[in-house]
Parts: sequence; C-alpha cells; structure tokens
Amino acid sequence: MTDSAMRAVGWARSFPVSGGVREGRRWAHEHLKSLGWTEYAPDTVDDVLLTVSELVTNAHVHARSTAHVVLTWDDRCLHVGVHDSGGGVPTRRVPDTTSPGGRGLALVDALSDHWHAHAREDGKTIVACFTPARGQPGQADAHGAPAASR
Repeated sequence: MTDSAMRAVGWARSFPVSGGVREGRRWAHEHLKSLGWTEYAPDTVDDVLLTVSELVTNAHVHARSTAHVVLTWDDRCLHVGVHDSGGGVPTRRVPDTTSPGGRGLALVDALSDHWHAHAREDGKTIVACFTPARGQPGQADAHGAPAASR
C-alpha cells in the first residue's frame, strides 16, 4: 500500500422506531469491542454509545423515521453516521431549563471530536467523529489492519 492509500472498516444497520435505540447501542458496542475500544478506550466507548442513542432517538422522535446507522473506522476517526428521512438539517438550540428535551446535539457536540449534518434528497445525515488516543488498539498497523485483529 502506498502512503496515500487508506483502508477502512465499516458496518451499517437500520433501526426501526420501535426498540431501535437500545438495539442500536448494543450493536455499536459489539463493533467497538471488535476494535478493542471497550478494553482500551472505555470513556470513548461511552461517548460513542451516548451519541448513537441521541442520534437514533432524534431520528425516531423528530423525523418519525427508521434510523440508518453507519460506523466507519478509517485509522484516524470512528465516523458515526445516522441518516433519517426527515427534512431539513438540525441545529443546536439552547435548551429550555424547564424542558427535558433539546440537549441532544449539544451532547453530540460535547462528546465528539467534531460533527456535521447535511441534507440529502431523501432526508438528512448527521456524522460525528471520535478519535481514540494514538497507539491504542483500534488504531491500524502499518498494513492497515486494526490493532485488535493482529
């Protein structure tokens, strides 16, 4: 492989409105475990799982849509993407102190290294990026293989 080549691993799954949040967290946890993150980056795992919960919940509640989740590890960042069929692009709002809602994107912003949202013809996608400490399992070796698989 040349220096300009990149190797990535990824997983995708759809979670329906009924029961999807809990199953989404469980599914994401299994993939983070396969990267070695549950052992070596448990705080990052917690951040990713809370983000998955928030984004899947947002898809279900605000878009009334199945949440299509894609996890992609590219040796630099775990991209957590959630697509739904709702229109528009969400924006962070200042939560009302008397309301239990309105904090989802603020949490995603606080937990992730960065995130973005973009509209598509069939809805919108929100992608958050998480980077574990260098040298931890889950980081790829010189051949592009995840450290947890060596």
